[in-house]
Amino acid sequence: MMKRLIASLSAALLIAVSAQAVEKAGDDRLDEIAQRGSHVMPFNLEQTTHIFSKTEKGGLQQVIAKDSSNVEQIKLIREHLSKISKEFVQGDFSNPAKIHGENMPGLAELKTAKPDQIKIVYKELPNGAEIDYSTDVPKLIEAIHQWFDAQLSDHARHAIPGHPHHLMHHKP
Repeated sequence: MMKRLIASLSAALLIAVSAQAVEKAGDDRLDEIAQRGSHVMPFNLEQTTHIFSKTEKGGLQQVIAKDSSNVEQIKLIREHLSKISKEFVQGDFSNPAKIHGENMPGLAELKTAKPDQIKIVYKELPNGAEIDYSTDVPKLIEAIHQWFDAQLSDHARHAIPGHPHHLMHHKP
């Protein structure tokens, strides 16, 4: 029981510390990522927000429309996240590589995960969609956290860190 408590507290501390350690990429990199992203993500980055919430077992990725009445952006978000969640289940992480590069932190480990090692669940939200990533494999949990940090850095103009107990989709 005590070992489990210590492990949980250690994981929570690691999540909190690493969330604060993410640095924004430079302006040239941010421009490059936005340009590459426009070829992969069909929604308008300026009208949406990416939220990356690290969890003890992986993480929660949300994309929401800044204007909850923007049905076109919400539709595009849902189409994209539904599509990539299916690709990710198959071990296909080519779209993140197209945007962030093959050397994106965490990506190599995610690509080598065996089928069913990472549970990937897509869900629609009132103003967007989310993908929940969870695993019991410590190296894959770390890979998801690294992958989220890289996305927070590269999408700094359009992304924020979050945590699963304060989900952004509940706001009007």
